[in-house]
Amino acid sequence: MTKLLVLGLLDGGPMSGYDLQQKLGGADAERWGGVLPGSIYHALKKLEGEGCIALAGVEQTGYRQKAVYRITEAGRNHLHTLIADALRTSSALYPTTLYSALSLADKLPPAEVRLALEEQRRRLEAEDAALERGRAGNEGQEVPPLARITIDNMVDIVQRQRRCVEELLAAVGEAP
Repeated sequence: MTKLLVLGLLDGGPMSGYDLQQKLGGADAERWGGVLPGSIYHALKKLEGEGCIALAGVEQTGYRQKAVYRITEAGRNHLHTLIADALRTSSALYPTTLYSALSLADKLPPAEVRLALEEQRRRLEAEDAALERGRAGNEGQEVPPLARITIDNMVDIVQRQRRCVEELLAAVGEAP
């Protein structure tokens, strides 16, 4: 995903690794795209080696220099392939760690299962709140239809997962 997003941003104009990191961080790409901040520089190195990006120049900022990259024609072609491949990839993802643990939950005391599920609930509540803050942060700005549908879907998934955990907690029973 990192290569896809880096190429997509560079397709909008030359940027440094730091600029890419700021844009992706500001867009919360770690949450929805799985892009870790450190992976951006690794992707830049690989993309440059593959001929997908090239050095556009070096900027001096204070005592530091930063390399600015631009996308190449090969990079645009690769970007189009990455987009098409990502659109075709199945989006039916399941919380496999949770499901695996639930299949063996009877091996733990109910109180321990309950505590773990309560932690799961708190994390989902925090995730839901973060998504809502992100959605609220776009108010007043025109959000493209595909982005709006994507954000709404992310919120729906997290809210459905929260309901599932609530049902699981009810099935485990109340604390003694």
